[in-house]
Order: sequence, then structure tokens, then C-alpha cells
Amino acid sequence: MDRIAVLVVDDEESVRTFLSELLGSAGYQVRCAASGTQALEMLSGGSFDAVLLDVVMPEMSGLEVLRRYQSMGGGAPVIVLSALAGADDAVRAMKMGASDYLAKPFGNDELQDALARALGTRAPERQAVAPVLPARGVLPVADTTQEQRVLISTSPAMRRARALVERIADTDVPVLLLGESGTGKEVIAREIHARSNRRNRPFIKVNCAALPGELLESELFGHERGAFTGATAEKPGKFELADQGTIFLDEIGEMAIRLQAKLLQVLQDEEFFRVGGKKSVRVDSRVVVATNRDLEKEIALGNFREDLFYRLNVVAIRLPALRERREDVVPLTDHFLKKYGRGYLSGVSELPTEVLHAFADYDWPGNVRELENMVRRLCVLKDPTLVLDELRAAVRAPASAPSLPTSYAGDDGGPFGRAHDEGFRTPPPAVQVLEMPSRGAAFGLASVAPLSPPAHAPMAMEPANAVVPAPRYVNPFDVPQPPPPPAPTGELSLKDIGKRAAMLAEREAILAMLQRTAWNKRRAATKLRISYKALLYKIKECGIIDPRASAEL
Repeated sequence: MDRIAVLVVDDEESVRTFLSELLGSAGYQVRCAASGTQALEMLSGGSFDAVLLDVVMPEMSGLEVLRRYQSMGGGAPVIVLSALAGADDAVRAMKMGASDYLAKPFGNDELQDALARALGTRAPERQAVAPVLPARGVLPVADTTQEQRVLISTSPAMRRARALVERIADTDVPVLLLGESGTGKEVIAREIHARSNRRNRPFIKVNCAALPGELLESELFGHERGAFTGATAEKPGKFELADQGTIFLDEIGEMAIRLQAKLLQVLQDEEFFRVGGKKSVRVDSRVVVATNRDLEKEIALGNFREDLFYRLNVVAIRLPALRERREDVVPLTDHFLKKYGRGYLSGVSELPTEVLHAFADYDWPGNVRELENMVRRLCVLKDPTLVLDELRAAVRAPASAPSLPTSYAGDDGGPFGRAHDEGFRTPPPAVQVLEMPSRGAAFGLASVAPLSPPAHAPMAMEPANAVVPAPRYVNPFDVPQPPPPPAPTGELSLKDIGKRAAMLAEREAILAMLQRTAWNKRRAATKLRISYKALLYKIKECGIIDPRASAEL
């Protein structure tokens, strides 16, 4: 049988090369086009079974290519490739007749699933991946991609997480994975699936933050033919594809309230309706969700359903940040060095001692993902001094951010920036950071110079790590307010100082707007471009007291 022909259309050579090699090894015959014009020429003169089409391209966009291909009478299914910034374009492409889409970045499983849906029974069988024996301290994770995923850790916190995974893997209860971005939540989700009795069934991942609401609903629950413009055939959703298996909903905190209600129905009744459907669909899928948000705060802000939270929070596993398990930095560094060193650093098996020391002293706000990218960058650049310079710059950056002279850091259109209220100019609070000793002194991470206080502020000695608000802006509508909540005691990290500074800046901004609007909270919320509930929450969090309420007591 002839191999299935796939045309890859993307202006980035690295993407074309990657997809060509990936699909070629899976049994497809792949040809590539670097532009929309070249793609149309190849489509008009050749026969293809499927097209992978990037939306954002110079000269001629993917949408225009799709429109012209449709007008030519092209019948091959077109799978749209869209990044987060092009999510709206993906919706338009689906309405124009695209058969499916993939949100960048996507994995091998997602690509194979999309092609299987587009090609039906003609899709080639997938090649099985040989199991890899785990090394000591390495937890293997079942994955059908070409490279085995591993969880490397010796810390007590991660050992507790592993123990909990082993205890609940064979149950069918929902699991809520909590932790900062880059801590390994997807790896844990795959391990739960690999240790469960569903291990031989599909593991389907959906990133809830990568798609707008109307597209995410179709992605999760599928749609019927004619449900909307461009729905030329019925499409099963990810829940149907995960039947008898596991569905992993990443960034669940980004899901719209309306879809949260539908997800709650699936969890309770194990059935749902496709978009435009009149007949319910029953599924048996184990649900694992992950978020880097504080869902209890999101509930208070009205962004997350409380009943859904309690339904998902049957078993919660909190993954520690990398700065909380520093003993894992060196083993992870060795792992990533072996992973990327083969392609970039021949004969290099370890990093210089000064780099390892700097890695151990750095807080890694991006966690394991940041560490992986840093090691990869080091392997590519082949110059440790450049990586050390990046670490120094990253440590200095938080201290210099609050020094904007006349407006907030969001003045380019952020929550309290110029784009929201042209006349609003409350000075930001000054953040004074005195000498902060660091374990990485030998690499330029020793201290952060204090910020110069405003000219009108009196000079005063403050304890180390103190965060001191600048004198409030005084106007005729100013009213007495209690002092802001006290700063936490003890040594503060740069991240804690940044959070404190942001809270003080928000407090000053909210106070100024409340005074301008005569304490009309709804009007102030509109001016600040936040919801009324969010404003009430922040008023309480910042310790702001309505003088009208105090006068009535």
C-alpha cells in the first residue's frame, strides 16, 4: 500500500524539519512548503491525503491559504497549527472548513490523534516504543512519544508525592495537582495513568489556557455536523477519545465559568452533550486536573465554581517548587546535560563547579522547566560565563523594577496603566532593599543595591529586607486610612519583596481611585478594569476601610 502523503506548511525551517522527521518515522510520506504561495502550487499540482497548515505566516497567512484551497475544490483535510496568540484565527479556520487544529506546542500523541481523526482507517499503525529501564532515583512515566519522560527527585517532599501517587493510582477518583508552573505536574499525571488499571487505554492531555472558550468546548466535548459554520462533519471530543482511559486537564483555573458547569456535569453523571447535539454521550474517563493558581482565591473572586472545586479536590497533590527541594538541582542538571549534551557538547559529561554552585544558589522561579532551558542554552552557547551573566541579571531584575519614576510597571496597558486612566498618576511605593547576603556571592549574586528614595521622602534607617511605602499622594479628597498590613517577620526573599511591593502599589492605586470616585466602588472597579468582586476582595486584602462605614458605627 502506498504511504499516506502529508503536506507540512510552515515558514519556520525548524518546525518543518521536526515534523518531517517525526511523520516520516511514523510511516507517512512528507513534503514541505515554506510559504503559502509554494503550498498552493504544490496542492494544485499534486495529490495529498492531509495538510498541516500554520496560521501565522508572512506574505500569505494560513487562513488565506485555506480559503484559496477551498475555492480550488481541495478535498484533503486541513489541520491548522496555531499558537496561543493565534487562537482566534484557529476558530476562524475551523469555521472556514479546517478539519482540526493543534495548539503549539503539541506532542506526538496529539499530532497522531489529529491525523487519525482526519484520515480515519487509512492512518498507519503507530510504532510501539520500547520500554526503558529506570536508573536509580528515576521514576519512569508511560509515554508514547519518542522520548521517555522521567521524574528525578530525592527530596522528601517529592517522595511523599510519589507515595501518594502509588496509593491512589488504581482508584478512579479525580486528582487535583497543585504547584507553580514548571514543577512537573504533567509528569505526575502521566505517572498516575501509568500505574493505574487504565494504563493500556488512552492518556489525553488538554491545555485549557491554550484555547478560547468556544473552541475549548468543541475540543473537550466534540460537535455535531452543522453545529456551527464550518462544522462539515461530526467530531468526537477529547472526553470521548479518553473513554476507559485518563484525561488530563492542564491549567484548569483558566477555564470559563460556563464550561466549568459542563465539566461538573461530566464528573457527576459521566455523560454530556456534544456542541449542537441532542443525544447524550456516556464516557468513563478518569479526570486529572492541574493548576498553578490558588483556586480558593479564584472562588472568592468569582472566577471558579466552588462546587466544581470540591468535586475535583478529592485527592490533592501539591508539588513543591524547585527552590524548596534544592537537593534535586544537581541530579536534574546532570539529567538534562546528558539529554542535550549529546547533540551540542560532544565529550562533556559535567559542568564547571562554579556553574553548579550558581545553579544551587539560584531560586529558579520557572522551576524545573527553567532549569532545563538553562542547561540547554548552556549546551548550545558552550560558554558558562554567558549563563552566569543571565543568572546575575535575573537576580538584579526584581530589585530594579519598582524604580519607575511616574507610573507603574503596567503603564503600557497593565491593570493600572496609562491605557486605563490617563489622569491617574499616583506615585508607586518605594521599595528599599538593604544589603542581602547570598550564597552565590562568588558569582555576582551577593547583594542588591538599595533603591534611591523619592526626593521628598525623609531619610531613615530601616531593618534589612524592610519594605516601606512611599508617602501617600495627598489630594483634597484624601481620607485617613489605617497603615497597610505589616510585612512578614524574618528574612524576606526577593520574590516576597516583589509581592509586598505589588500589594502596596495596588493599595495606593485603589485608594486613589476610590477617593476620585467618592468611594463609589462599582465606578472605581470600572475605572480600574477589574470586576466588582475582585475590587472588594482586594480592599479587604489591602486593609482598606471605607470611611462611610466607619462613620456609621
